[in-house]
Amino acid sequence: MQNYQLILTEHLNHYGYLFGGNLLKWVDESAYICARLEHPGKSFVTVGMDEVSYKKRVELGSILLFNVEKEKTGNTSVTYRVIVSVASSLEDDCAEIFSTMVTFVCIDKNGNKCPIN
Repeated sequence: MQNYQLILTEHLNHYGYLFGGNLLKWVDESAYICARLEHPGKSFVTVGMDEVSYKKRVELGSILLFNVEKEKTGNTSVTYRVIVSVASSLEDDCAEIFSTMVTFVCIDKNGNKCPIN
């Protein structure tokens, strides 16, 4: 699944570059959307995010491309790899700025872990 985000002034830190917390929110949100679309009717919560390491700074007006792919499905959990790149055009290669794995657990209406299938 692919998702895009335009970097606006309200997304910047006091140095004028993308605030890392905003990127983490969008990574989590993109993976969550993928989980919900792949498992309709199921509820998920985030239980983990692997390494957080920013490879390049992101400037105002940049367009981020989020590529989300399922990495692993367990009995009650699912893990997605999220790769974030700065898109310069639809045809050009994108410069990767961040990647991580996000793990969700499936929960029932009482908030308890439950099987995905």
